[in-house]
Amino acid sequence: QVQLVESGGGWVQPGGSLRLSCVVSEDIFRSSTMAWYRHVSGEAYELVARITVGNIRYYVDSVKGRFTISRDAAANSVYLQMNSLKIEDTGVYFCNTVPAMIIRSRTYWGQGTQVTVSS
Repeated sequence: QVQLVESGGGWVQPGGSLRLSCVVSEDIFRSSTMAWYRHVSGEAYELVARITVGNIRYYVDSVKGRFTISRDAAANSVYLQMNSLKIEDTGVYFCNTVPAMIIRSRTYWGQGTQVTVSS
């Protein structure tokens, strides 16, 4: 059974920090590049950070220097440390593989975790 369970979101003021966590099915985690995606209602899912099995990282320009993605094989988990948060970081954050998983011809997403940055 596929497991993508995100947590750690919340409300924070601009300049604040949050740490997102995602527990992943072991077989998927151990063989996949993992990523965090941001979704804002009415817009496409945006990949904001990804990390390979070998810990090579990529960040979209808008989060470089502020977000850090990491993975822990012992916990089958991927994390996103978000610092110096901006209002435009607001959205629902999902973890997934790269590319995102397709199950029964549809992209599979977990429940996501809401991040709201506002004053």
